[in-house]
Amino acid sequence: MFSYRHAFHAGNHADVLKHTVLIAILRHLLQKDTALTVFDTHAGAGLYRLDGDYAETSGEAAGGILQLLASKDKPPAAPAKKAPDASKPAAVALAPIIQDYLDLVASFNNKGSHKVYPGSPFIIQRLLGERDKLKLFEIHPTDSKTLSANIAQLQAGRQVAVLREDGFEGLKKFLPPPARRALVLSDPSYEIKNDYARVVAMVADSLVRFSTGTYVVWYPIIPRPEAHDVPRKLKTLANKAGKSWLNATLTVKSSKLTSDESGEVIRPGLPASGMFVINPPHTLKAALQLALPQLASMLAQDQHATSTVESGG
Repeated sequence: MFSYRHAFHAGNHADVLKHTVLIAILRHLLQKDTALTVFDTHAGAGLYRLDGDYAETSGEAAGGILQLLASKDKPPAAPAKKAPDASKPAAVALAPIIQDYLDLVASFNNKGSHKVYPGSPFIIQRLLGERDKLKLFEIHPTDSKTLSANIAQLQAGRQVAVLREDGFEGLKKFLPPPARRALVLSDPSYEIKNDYARVVAMVADSLVRFSTGTYVVWYPIIPRPEAHDVPRKLKTLANKAGKSWLNATLTVKSSKLTSDESGEVIRPGLPASGMFVINPPHTLKAALQLALPQLASMLAQDQHATSTVESGG
């Protein structure tokens, strides 16, 4: 049950998508003066070293934040038809929400260094105002202890609470929040098969308790029926509740299995992931329509890299 450690995956392409979307949502929600309560149901350790043993073992950041940093000064070219000289496509500016994400990650590092990667808890806390609250759930015994130690360094006082409990269940007692404004981020590892059903059940229950909250679910896009069911079921929930929704996906490579010269099967790792948002900010779709094609281009690992943004409600 406790084998998953996000430290192995910190800064990968899924984190790039998740945190770019998260920051864009928070920027919008925090424009209002009314206090916002943010919940992170699977907080992890909160802060990660990209030069640490875990991250270096997997090397996933090399195909995520580090690859993005390497290509940020060479943003994707505009389509040839828009360039004065079709043989030399004109470079286009980096999408604002990508630049915002890169700037925020950079703020946790010394200039020119890329050794520290902030997880969702630290990204959220960095953006909150004095009256806003953050509640972090983490049940993994080691990560929970590390998270508490990391958060203590912030000296954030009562603004941030770390709860060593199951976020799916623990969320219930806090909804609706006192100020009637909330953002819920849920990004379980899905290492346990029933996480797929539990995240949908959590959103269904939360919409009954507090229908106007903004609910954000990260999910992997892999060849498993349960994974494909997540966005479909969330869409059904949102439509039945009469709520608007947005589903954004980022694919960096093919999901097909390959084999090496000896015939041994090579598994591709995580090829794609998605972010499903219920009650999204009205500005989010346009921002992602600009940003996601750029992310797909800059993080592409083969010719199958692509992105999608759909919405409804």
